[in-house]
Amino acid sequence: MNGTMAASSNRIMLGPLVAAIDQGTSSTRFLVFNAKTAELLSHHQVEIKQSFPKEGWVEEDPKEILQSVYECMDRTCEKLTQLNIDISNIKAVGVTNQRETTIVWDKDTGEPLYNAIVWLDLRTQSTVERLINKTPGRNKNHLKHKTGLPISTYFSAVKLRWLMDNVEKVHEAVLSHRAMFGTVDSWLIWCLTGGKKGGVHCTDVTNASRTMLFNIHTMDWDPELCKYFDIPMEILPKVRSSSEIYGLMKISSKLKSGPLTGIPISGCLGDQSAALVGQMCFKDGQAKNTYGTGCFLLKNVGTKPVMSDHGLLTTVAYKLGRDKPACYALEGSVAIAGAVVRWLKDNLGIIQTSTELEQLAADVGTSYGCYFVPAFSGLYAPYWEPSARGIICGLTQFTNRSHLAFAALEAVCFQTREILDAMNQDSGIHLSQLQVDGGMTSNRLLMQLQADILCIPVVKPSMPETTALGAAMAAGAAEGVSVWSLNPEDLTEVTSERFEPQINPEESELRYARWKKAVQRAMNWETTEPVSNGNGQK
Repeated sequence: MNGTMAASSNRIMLGPLVAAIDQGTSSTRFLVFNAKTAELLSHHQVEIKQSFPKEGWVEEDPKEILQSVYECMDRTCEKLTQLNIDISNIKAVGVTNQRETTIVWDKDTGEPLYNAIVWLDLRTQSTVERLINKTPGRNKNHLKHKTGLPISTYFSAVKLRWLMDNVEKVHEAVLSHRAMFGTVDSWLIWCLTGGKKGGVHCTDVTNASRTMLFNIHTMDWDPELCKYFDIPMEILPKVRSSSEIYGLMKISSKLKSGPLTGIPISGCLGDQSAALVGQMCFKDGQAKNTYGTGCFLLKNVGTKPVMSDHGLLTTVAYKLGRDKPACYALEGSVAIAGAVVRWLKDNLGIIQTSTELEQLAADVGTSYGCYFVPAFSGLYAPYWEPSARGIICGLTQFTNRSHLAFAALEAVCFQTREILDAMNQDSGIHLSQLQVDGGMTSNRLLMQLQADILCIPVVKPSMPETTALGAAMAAGAAEGVSVWSLNPEDLTEVTSERFEPQINPEESELRYARWKKAVQRAMNWETTEPVSNGNGQK
């Protein structure tokens, strides 16, 4: 059979396709999956620039984020056409995104009023301290019974509060009822469904649950929380389920992705929830860890929220349809995972590529007693200590860059171990294996180290794009699209690779105890600017 015949007969075989926009902290991707087999057919990726205007500040340009989505859509459509795959077979688009990152824009002009403040950003530390000081007993968990979250620089409400207090344009737009607030999902959906010409202003329950303005029991914005942060409810997006038609794409016909106009955007999940869905963790007790810029371990706890006594967050895992129940998860967040690789590359220049890190570390096979706590943005779970800073200790004359590379990989594994310990304590059920995904899982040494440090097997799916897959599943399963079945018996079996622990548990415990000692050294390093009088009042 000649090539054209094969291609055209191939083309008929594919059936419905579903696309996903995966807008992460360091890159944007557009991916297209076969709804029947979950096979990834094509994708394109574009890196996103981060700017650091001051120490601890992390920003991204919302227009660059949007532009990167268009570029990824265009290039993927080109690639599909080259593969002789008909773009009109794409039946739905899902969105998954970096969570907590905060954008405010003008609904009349469609222009962002400031850069996006990224989840990692620390500028709100004084805002957080002010808020904690006005709680009874100065308790950072004061709102946890409603939000599942501690009051921290991490979540969107404090970033939005900072924008309203410090950016004149934002302040004015709020006063004149032109301001719209959203996390990255809301910004993209609004722009892609028409923007200032009738764009849909919405978010889903998973993203909403990371703002500190959302009540995880009533599943809606909470008037008391909005009052606490002094945020007008009119600027908030409408909260929807993670799987329903929000609106239809409107794309300029000048673009190669123009034919995607009219396709429903019908799935929306924060990236960590999307990975939980993509890893098919639909049963109570199943857990996954995603190794991206940060590291995020989520465990499905079913339809009733479980509050943590060990520094974990309670978050909405997914709500796959308007009439479906919401499921909750316990989450442990590590701020710095892949970002430590970027730091070794960009700031220290000791590696040129991330694959080089694995090679360097593998060459020595040990950190030689060197421990690295990458608390660049304070420590997240289970400590929630914004005053912590990065530390490298245990150095000797013998230590070289290979040991440092090994210590950096170990740091990611130790941080995961701390979260897993907390999860086991909170739920009383010990995890027997850990499912993993994300960019860093291509590092085999890291995966083996993770199994060694956890003393349980680590299971990695052979298709690592589980975050995008989760968003595609939610979009394809939505009412009115229904090209993807989420019934357990219809889900494609995922092929995976297992990493079994190879060192003895005593050795593992010893290294872990050393790590915990290093973490204590990193604590309480940074206190905020000098206070005007002795009693800590500003």
